[in-house]
Amino acid sequence: MKINTISVVGLGYIGLPTAAVIASNGIRVKGIDVNQQTVDTINQGKIHIVEPGLEELVKVAVAEGHLTAHTSPQAADAFLIAVPTPFKGTDHEPDLKYIEAASKALAPQLVKGNLVVLESTSPVGATEKMAAWLQEERPDLSFPHTVKAGQVADILIAHCPERVLPGQVIRELVENDRIIGGMDEASTKAATAVYKAFVHKGNCIATTARTAEMAKLTENASRDSQIAFANELSMICDKQGINVWELIELANLHPRVNILQPGAGVGGHCIAVDPWFIVNQNPEEAKLINQARLTNDAKPLWVINKIEQAVKGIENPKIACLGLAFKPDIDDLRESPALNIVQNLALKSYEILAVEPNIEALPKAFSSLENIQLVDLETAKAQADVVAILVKHKEFVAMDASDINVLDFVNAIV
Repeated sequence: MKINTISVVGLGYIGLPTAAVIASNGIRVKGIDVNQQTVDTINQGKIHIVEPGLEELVKVAVAEGHLTAHTSPQAADAFLIAVPTPFKGTDHEPDLKYIEAASKALAPQLVKGNLVVLESTSPVGATEKMAAWLQEERPDLSFPHTVKAGQVADILIAHCPERVLPGQVIRELVENDRIIGGMDEASTKAATAVYKAFVHKGNCIATTARTAEMAKLTENASRDSQIAFANELSMICDKQGINVWELIELANLHPRVNILQPGAGVGGHCIAVDPWFIVNQNPEEAKLINQARLTNDAKPLWVINKIEQAVKGIENPKIACLGLAFKPDIDDLRESPALNIVQNLALKSYEILAVEPNIEALPKAFSSLENIQLVDLETAKAQADVVAILVKHKEFVAMDASDINVLDFVNAIV
């Protein structure tokens, strides 16, 4: 299929970099987002998120006319959907409402020969549901699940999960292998052609839609389990009076051992979320995956307890919490354990000095908490009774901690 125009639906941490990288290859990209401010910002050649290398890419793509942003769906040859997949309530049931809304919104733009790719990390079967929602809106068109074997549907459908690391997204979009799962062979071939247009160093590997969905969940569940082991080990070592960082370094000298680094928990919209999609669909089988999630979700509570022990006996203590993002050197606060820790300490009426060099204002969730201030590092060090390092930002690794009472949960001060 000939691809002249691609529409990227959802211009967040994945969608905008993807749109910019595609546009940088000379392909016309129409980005779609429901947030008017986001659309206006992009059309000015600016960005609304922190990602190294992204701003210059967007500036050039907009200036050259290869990238435009819109609040309503636009006609295109291929559509990439990159919208959130949160939970329903507190029982970790996947909520596909954003995928459904995006599908139904773009459906009127579909014409015979179009390709729709779901990039959003989703539970197994989500791509099939997307196809069904599209069909509901466009009964005049055929889809892979409605045609006979050997026939080619009017609209091709595939799943290609994003698998990039925040802070390195631009490079990894070009270099990382992509798993491409079509609902049929024609869909897989068409999606492969789209991704080969900008994945210049990575391979495009064909599979089924369901396998592609499960592959992304498996990658993140594996990482989650490995991190859970490290986090559990850190709590055991604290109880036993052992330096966990030294212990891991020694254990990793074994040629077949590679223990990850513990931290304040697990955050982000992938590792902290995706394993629950497996557990939700397979509660009796996914026992290890479930326990890893419970272990990592419990780590912030352990950190809070350690901080409270450190300020015990101090009248009206001031606690400096260094880092709010879910990982080092980014501004992404989604599912951040550091954010959870700070919020819970504030709800206990402690005075909190929050330091996050990658944001300019506290999140709206903190607006009702008057005992949290966003301050710079030097102010926090000067005023706090206890300094808790929750994220290994480069600013904290370089700081002088000789004259402060510090709790280092991420091995920032070596």
